Amino acid sequence: MKRVVITGQGAINSLGHTAVATMEAMREGRCGIGALHFRDVERLSIKIGGQVTNFDPESLFNRQQIALYDRYTQFTLIATKEAMEQSGIVFDGELAHRSGVILGTAGGGMNTQDENYRSVYEEGKNRVHPFVVPKLMNNAATSHVSIEYNIMGPSFTVATACASSNHAMGQAFNMIRCGMADAMLTGGSESMLCFGGVKAWEGLRVMSRDACRPFSANRNGMVQGEGAAVFVFEEYEHARARGAEILAEVVGFAMTSDASDIVMPSKHGAARAISGALKDAKLAPSQVGYINAHGTGTAANDKTECAAVSAVFGTAADDLMISSTKSMHGHLIGGTGAVELLACIMALRDGIIAPTIGYEQEDPECALDVVPNVAREADVNHVLSNAFAFGGLNAVLALKRI
Repeated sequence: MKRVVITGQGAINSLGHTAVATMEAMREGRCGIGALHFRDVERLSIKIGGQVTNFDPESLFNRQQIALYDRYTQFTLIATKEAMEQSGIVFDGELAHRSGVILGTAGGGMNTQDENYRSVYEEGKNRVHPFVVPKLMNNAATSHVSIEYNIMGPSFTVATACASSNHAMGQAFNMIRCGMADAMLTGGSESMLCFGGVKAWEGLRVMSRDACRPFSANRNGMVQGEGAAVFVFEEYEHARARGAEILAEVVGFAMTSDASDIVMPSKHGAARAISGALKDAKLAPSQVGYINAHGTGTAANDKTECAAVSAVFGTAADDLMISSTKSMHGHLIGGTGAVELLACIMALRDGIIAPTIGYEQEDPECALDVVPNVAREADVNHVLSNAFAFGGLNAVLALKRI
């Protein structure tokens, strides 16, 4: 089995337009959640989110590209460019054939759908732009990354709701590990912050009107976010041979299905995914210093996740730090695990644990060290990243310092 390392990272979200800016905001415990700004927002009950601000696509893409790129694809390409520049990898010759792209998204081109539904149903138009289908399809971002960087190997999109990015990165990890590929671009992207996207989530009655407060007893729901994060996963010897800087090593992955309820999370399904990732990485619970939690800020998710972690870690949970960066950037749905992997890499490389901000009241059902409100310096060698999706689909990644 090959070793798999990360040699590049890029991001854009409500905390910043780069991975560097995002990690700086995480260190500072800055909140990127604020008032939403888009058409008809006044008709919504929920008017806050982790929206990407000061974003001007016209300054980054030409008219032809904008006609083809939904906002989620734009985010993906911005994050990919940063990751590629940091990695320094070039996909040509045999490497182009032995590399791929696997990205996660839940909604794909939601902004394109929203705009064109309006055009047909509200404005009564009988025609839409000829590029609507290639713009809104879930594989659009994957395909454009493949085209932009000459990547000709295994490429596809994963759509498993809130676990999409972790599933995508787990598949990329496995492809390199088994020798099917030498390098993969992987991560996820989402842009559901439009009228239809928020209105649909309102119907679930799981949204907060004021803030995301994971693990706090007075939490009252999740807050949507948007953005992307993309990483270069690479076979260890290949990265060493070209002198690449290695950010972290991916050492384990597991995925499970609750097979129980379409929206209510299961402690047992989550616990099996966590223990599976530990087993795959050949780690004892006591070796893990930090978990980036799924931590949505809903009553059901937070207590279920804490129960699952406690069940797997036992007494080792006393020395474990667990935090949710969704408190800062919101829930990016299909892109969330990718942005949250930045916090894991920061913990390993910089020794900084991102905080759970907005924490106000202790909850006995979430009695773990949730790193409340202020980032913490800590020496950790192994971390986990949790993702537990609607539909009962769970995906957990394990990383180590290198």
